[in-house]
Amino acid sequence: MVDAPSREPRVIAVLPAFNAVRTLEKTLRDIPRESVGEIILVDDASTDGTGALAERLGLIVVRHEKNRGYGGNQKTCYREALRRGADVVVMIHPDYQYDARLTPMLTGFIRAGVCDIMFGSRIRTRTEALQGGMPAYKYFFNRLLTAVENLVLGQNLGETHSGYRAYSRRALETIPWEMNSDDFVFDQQFIVQAVHFGFRLGDVPVPTRYEKSSSSINFHRSVVYGLGTLWTLFRWILHRARLWPCPLFAARPS
Repeated sequence: MVDAPSREPRVIAVLPAFNAVRTLEKTLRDIPRESVGEIILVDDASTDGTGALAERLGLIVVRHEKNRGYGGNQKTCYREALRRGADVVVMIHPDYQYDARLTPMLTGFIRAGVCDIMFGSRIRTRTEALQGGMPAYKYFFNRLLTAVENLVLGQNLGETHSGYRAYSRRALETIPWEMNSDDFVFDQQFIVQAVHFGFRLGDVPVPTRYEKSSSSINFHRSVVYGLGTLWTLFRWILHRARLWPCPLFAARPS
């Protein structure tokens, strides 16, 4: 008796968008279309016509009537991708900051069962990162926070602050990311949660690409984000020591 061929994992790309009309088409051109089954764009109350352009380009578009923030946008992205049957979800920023041509590399490690979560690391070398336009202060804090997170979490990631990520369905169904912040620290909370629940993390190098049309948070927001990252690590340490339970690290109800 011949076994039936196994089904190919369904890969869905999600684009958390806010005022990305200038860069959306460039980003889409770089995504190898055979590498994703569907592309979902969540328009976080853009004022520049991003949602309308995405519809003209044939994307699945979900609109927020009010701006919910970067983390809030991702929550809608993942809910919709899971609802549409994704086995692997890859998040691609539509601001052209990340090289979407590498999408099959990120998803490939998950489809092969090697990793559960993958990141695109922009820090291959200091020279490359700075020549790619990463501000010096962001490079410094990126390196510092990445080192602290690797030390505390027992990981060896090249960068923990990349917005180019891929997740297995099991990771998204296990981690209580709905409890996370609606702000930028959502990403760091997710990493700590992933380690807490025992998922395998990996990364691949991607070019550093800061352009005028790419979105970037200012110095003040960066400081708030950094402090939020350290606070998340501190809460996890206390949770693990059973000194102060944190709902971010509580298992979902069965």
